[in-house]
Amino acid sequence: SRRASSVILSATRSADGGLPVTDDDLTRAAGWLRDAGRVCVLTGAGVSAESGVPTFRAADGLWEGHRIEDVAGPAAFRRHPALVWELYNASRANAAAVRPTPGHHALVALEARWGDRFTLVTQNVDGLHRAAGSRNVLEIHGSLYRTRCLGCGEVRDRGLGPLGDAPRCECGGRLRPDIVWFGEALPEDVWEAALHAAYECDVLLVVGTSAVVHPAASLVPTAKRGAGH
Repeated sequence: SRRASSVILSATRSADGGLPVTDDDLTRAAGWLRDAGRVCVLTGAGVSAESGVPTFRAADGLWEGHRIEDVAGPAAFRRHPALVWELYNASRANAAAVRPTPGHHALVALEARWGDRFTLVTQNVDGLHRAAGSRNVLEIHGSLYRTRCLGCGEVRDRGLGPLGDAPRCECGGRLRPDIVWFGEALPEDVWEAALHAAYECDVLLVVGTSAVVHPAASLVPTAKRGAGH
């Protein structure tokens, strides 16, 4: 029968704040990987931390004196689109200034081994997985690289250059970041693909995230259900 294993790796401690990850844990995880037919990886902000990607949420939960919920949501964009674009142009500039980490490149190497039997699901919007060379990437929260037109609906990769405080589509419609904001649902096609990858995998690696925030956290029990646990 199929076997799936949820493996949460941390440099010093397990993701739930429990005992440190031991050499035996790593050896067991390596064994699971060697035997795996299909591999799914869920990543979060921790995988990009070493690259120097800054978070726009400061320790007090504010950005430039604003609650992040007030500048990263559809209501905020309707009220203050220029302010929202100021935030995202700063985030885009930050992303353009950093490079993938050894962790990103290690995941590229895993994909090279498993090919189309490997799926990388990321909560990150910085594009570093693709910059490192990962191909089968599901960006469930969107990407700083892309915009979505509120007129014609076109989603386009526009790189990380500055877009100004009121960018427009060729059709004349307003552009917004192709990012999942507070209160919005994940893109249905991307999320369905992520659920399928988790259900079908033999090993699920959870890297750089505590895997407690939903809906992304539901990929762990989804993998276990697929294994018949």
